[in-house]
Amino acid sequence: MYTSTEAPPRSAVRPRLAWLDNLRVALTVLVVLHHAAQAYGPADWWYVRDQPRSGILATLSALDGAFFMSLFFFVSAVFVPGSHDRRGGWTFFRGRLLRLGVPLVVGALTIVPGLMYAYYRHYRGYPPISYPRYFADVYLGLGDRPADWSGPSWPDLQFGHLWFIQNLLAYSLLYLLCRQAARLLSRGRRGARPARPVPGHRSLVLLTLAVAAATYVIRIHYPLDTWVPVLDLLQVEPARVPQYAAFFILGVLADRYGWLERFPARTGWVWLAGGLGGAAVLFAVGSDASCFGAGGVTWPAALWALVDSALCVSLCVGLLTLFRETLGGTGPLRRELAAGSYTVYIVHLPVVVILQYALADRRPSALVAWVVVSGTAVLAAFPLAAALRRLPGARRVL
Repeated sequence: MYTSTEAPPRSAVRPRLAWLDNLRVALTVLVVLHHAAQAYGPADWWYVRDQPRSGILATLSALDGAFFMSLFFFVSAVFVPGSHDRRGGWTFFRGRLLRLGVPLVVGALTIVPGLMYAYYRHYRGYPPISYPRYFADVYLGLGDRPADWSGPSWPDLQFGHLWFIQNLLAYSLLYLLCRQAARLLSRGRRGARPARPVPGHRSLVLLTLAVAAATYVIRIHYPLDTWVPVLDLLQVEPARVPQYAAFFILGVLADRYGWLERFPARTGWVWLAGGLGGAAVLFAVGSDASCFGAGGVTWPAALWALVDSALCVSLCVGLLTLFRETLGGTGPLRRELAAGSYTVYIVHLPVVVILQYALADRRPSALVAWVVVSGTAVLAAFPLAAALRRLPGARRVL
């Protein structure tokens, strides 16, 4: 047994952490709820337009955006070092391409163009065309670009909500390159892996300030909700990169140095309380308050970068502690939900958008519409994922 100041031996095989699976399920449900709110809360671009709006849902979306994808990157990164060590570099690379690359390509050629075609028909203002023609001429860009093209880019090809899978694949491949470089540099050297102390309050405060500073600098040129193509392929929101990259790295370190097991619960409870308190203040003020800014060289942009980063760190640390200490139960249903959570992430969005279109002409209030879409989508997406995973060969990918 290692002590509280020692990292666990690298040869140890990590047992399946039920609480981490439960956290992954909760985050997946939160993604569904977040996308259900996009039509009724924030002013961001969305597949369904001109719907009733709610300031509460706008603030909920801002709060979600502050932490939940960073926590997704952290949880995903926890499993990366062990997968690499068990399989070796080449097999790890092939496994990442299979597990992440195949759903990414299939989704970008099936799910996303269907969603974009619906938007094209309803909101672009061009003469109606068939789906095959849209897919070839507009989505893939094989036709001529209209002189009055209203899209943000040409062609309409994009990865939509699959950006997370795409970025996770890129981070995983960067990790592989770093491991290979470290192996070459350390060839011939042997020695025990040095222990690393568990992060405490001081380290977490410094992390918050560092992420906030990097976030503010990047948002001077790339405000929130500004997406750029890296190498004409990778779909990236630069305003969030400091948080995503930091928490992916922290996930790798947490596995390497045993922080998940050794992190003091007392520290986690303090940060959870701080995160919940900050969330309450945000709801009281509203995410659209004039004191907050999406980017630029302004005090509101600096304040939001700090608030955003503080919520990110505090809620990520706090939720990890909450699930480890109190929500570690398991059972057949929870195992099935955990097994299907990745597939739910991939397939839930068409369900959400179809429901939003179905409610568009009925004009319920924003909160009512969100509750209906959220509840129905969650109840439909998990059985759909379970059915897809039972198709021949699907479990190798999903």
